[in-house]
Amino acid sequence: RHALTRRLIAMIDLTDLSDSSSPADVERLCSRAMEHRVAAVCVWPEHVRRAGRQLDGSNVRIATVVNFPAGDDRAFDCSVIADRVIADGADEVDLVLPYRAVSAGDHERASAVLDAVRAVVPAERHLKVILETGELGNSALVGRAARLAIDHGADFVKTSTGKTSVSATPEAVTAMAHEVVSASRPIGIKPSGGIRTLEDAAALLHAVEAVLGVGWATPASFRLGASSLLDALLAE
Repeated sequence: RHALTRRLIAMIDLTDLSDSSSPADVERLCSRAMEHRVAAVCVWPEHVRRAGRQLDGSNVRIATVVNFPAGDDRAFDCSVIADRVIADGADEVDLVLPYRAVSAGDHERASAVLDAVRAVVPAERHLKVILETGELGNSALVGRAARLAIDHGADFVKTSTGKTSVSATPEAVTAMAHEVVSASRPIGIKPSGGIRTLEDAAALLHAVEAVLGVGWATPASFRLGASSLLDALLAE
C-alpha cells in the first residue's frame, strides 16, 4: 500500500483551477509540488510565468489550460492563448476538446481547434486534450473523441475539466486506453476531476493497466489531475 501511494503521488498534476486562485495560492501550490515531488502543477494561464519562476531548477512541470472549461472558443482564440502560455514557459497545454461539437458529429470544428493549438505547441511540449468524458456519456463516443484527439496531435488524452457533474470514471479511462493501445505512437492518459482518495486513484490506475499492461503507467505516460488527492495520499 505504501509503494502504491508513493507511485501515485509521483503521477499527480497538482491542480488549482479555482475561480479564486491567487498568486499566493499558486506559490503555495508550487512549494507543495516541489516538496512532495509530484509530476506537475496545473494553473490558470495568467499564473504560468509565476509558477515557472518558483519551479525553476526543479523537475516539476508546468501545465495550464486553454479553451477551458466550456470548450466553445474559436480555433484562432485558442491558438493565441496557447502561443502565449508557451512563451510564458508552460511545459504542457491542457486543451478542452470542443466536446459539444463532437457530440453533434461536427468533427470539422473540433479538428480545427486541435490543429490550431498543435501548430503552436512545440513537439517537446505536451498537448493534453480534455475530452470531457462525463458529458460525452457513452464509451463509444469517448473512444471516438480520444481517437480524434490522437489523430490531430494529442500527446495525452484527459478525461475531464473537473467542472461538470461527472468526471473521471474507470469506464471512461478504459475506453481511452483502448484507443491508446492501438495508436501508432506513445500516448499518455490523464484522469482528472473527482479523484479524492487512494481507492479512487487506484481504481483508475487499474482500469488503464488492465488494457495497457501492469507497469505501463509512469509519470511520463499517466497523470492524475487533482487538487485534494495529495492530502489523502500523504495521510496514508
